[in-house]
Amino acid sequence: MRELIKSFVELLAKELPDPIYEFGSFQVEGQEGFADLRVFFPGRKYIGCDMREGKGVDFVLNLHEINLSDSVAGTVLILDTLEHVEFCRKAMSEVYRILKPGGMVVVSSVMKFKIHDYPHDYWRFTPEGFKSLLREFSYSLVDSVGDAEFPHTVVGVGVKGGVPEERIRS
Repeated sequence: MRELIKSFVELLAKELPDPIYEFGSFQVEGQEGFADLRVFFPGRKYIGCDMREGKGVDFVLNLHEINLSDSVAGTVLILDTLEHVEFCRKAMSEVYRILKPGGMVVVSSVMKFKIHDYPHDYWRFTPEGFKSLLREFSYSLVDSVGDAEFPHTVVGVGVKGGVPEERIRS
């Protein structure tokens, strides 16, 4: 977890519908406590998910085949995790399936960053790559941080179903 991504989640937290599912919640060595985003969602239902057990993980779930019913999640967070998912389109389709109408997905990934294994490092995403991954959502917003020609971070938000006009303006 990077400080930049924690700040991004903190800014969005009040707007994200419940329940919140974080995929990639395993707190790797050196990140224990620091990578815990639950502090931004006090009194709200927050479920940490990862493909392996460990600190920060409530349920072991695989993004390729999420063992949850349709339309159960208000928000799905996939923060600096998607580069470790071998079949990204399948994962995003599964996320779309488990989101409630009006539910949101928040994704981030590194672009200009060293190869790092948790457990594998498959991808780097451009802003256009995130736009493509979020195409299924009725509303999406993608941006990047760093040099416009070679950003270090790409972020995106997708909404399943319509977005009220007043939410777009705020």
